[in-house]
Amino acid sequence: MKKSFIQFPVIALAASAMVLAACSNDEEPTADKKAATEQTSEETPTDNGTEETPEQQPAEPEVERDAGGYIIDQAPATAVKKVDGIVIANKRYPMPGDYAPGESADARAAFAKLNAAAQQAGYTFNAFSTYRSYDRQTELYNNYVAKDGQEAADRYSARPGFSEHQTGLAFDIGETSNPNDYASNRFGETAAGKWLAENAHDYGFIMRYPDGKEEVTGYMYESWHFRYVGNDIATEIYNNDSTLEEYLGVEG
Repeated sequence: MKKSFIQFPVIALAASAMVLAACSNDEEPTADKKAATEQTSEETPTDNGTEETPEQQPAEPEVERDAGGYIIDQAPATAVKKVDGIVIANKRYPMPGDYAPGESADARAAFAKLNAAAQQAGYTFNAFSTYRSYDRQTELYNNYVAKDGQEAADRYSARPGFSEHQTGLAFDIGETSNPNDYASNRFGETAAGKWLAENAHDYGFIMRYPDGKEEVTGYMYESWHFRYVGNDIATEIYNNDSTLEEYLGVEG
């Protein structure tokens, strides 16, 4: 199911600035990296302690966005947003600052199966960044704002409370033999990156920020950022060349 999305202004980065995206890494960015840090269940992953949103979603009200795509004067979140049992964290739907589920055990188990299959194909992957706390995201985001300015940083780094890494379901993945391409879209051009893009859905993962979908997801393309949603949903999103927002019928 699809719906109309609010258009986000695209901020042109200076030629000297590196191309980064929504993960924003625990590592300091280098000239040839994009920033990013640092279940095998067939069931749809959910989180603990929040009520599920009804399947039929009401029409989302019109909201005013700032230059980074965030709602102006949005009240702090008091609960995690879920649609049909699926946690959604994006520029429209933040998480409470004290939401700290840690890394999903189901996602880690699914990644282990994915990695075993990849090794049969000649690749070995490392999930170099998974769960990230609100406080860690605050530190990272402030560093990027200081470096590139807020409007530029908002294209590649989530504000505190809005990072999908806080859900524990996001895995930044790279090939162990090529760490220089961690958090870089060069990874997507490698044989390993192409294998991952074509096979991750079989293990319940989707590429969370695909190329050409920034106006839908709110973030630049990230060839390394994958999100666990369960096999059936991941396969449907992959087959439809879609995104989590489009699948759930929500704004980014």
